[in-house]
Amino acid sequence: MTALEPGLAASESHTVTETDTALALGSGDVPVLATPRLVAWLEAATVAAVDDALAGGDTTVGTRVEVDHVGASPLGAVVGVRAELAEVDGRTLRFAVAASDGDGNPVGRGTITRVVVGRERFLARWGQRA
Repeated sequence: MTALEPGLAASESHTVTETDTALALGSGDVPVLATPRLVAWLEAATVAAVDDALAGGDTTVGTRVEVDHVGASPLGAVVGVRAELAEVDGRTLRFAVAASDGDGNPVGRGTITRVVVGRERFLARWGQRA
């Protein structure tokens, strides 16, 4: 297990499909990458960045998303996303996130905050099991 400290990072690559568009997700009426899908991809990278560093039984939950979607990505575009743990404040984790297209043009950037929680305790609070 790695220590939960700044610098942990993860990158992923996704190809924009019909199901990823603003039209499909209801966030617009054009067939380009939807902002909600971009945010989901960025959040997935934050989860991957710290997955190996969490203590057994712990997970993270998202609490704040600040993302600027600065470039359109059409169907078939390859979008790379990256999340890097920038700050650890107790159980609170702040990530710098960015996305770019296959040519290196910016698609999105911002910060995502997650909090470390005990999975079982968190789920029990909501009447669920892991």
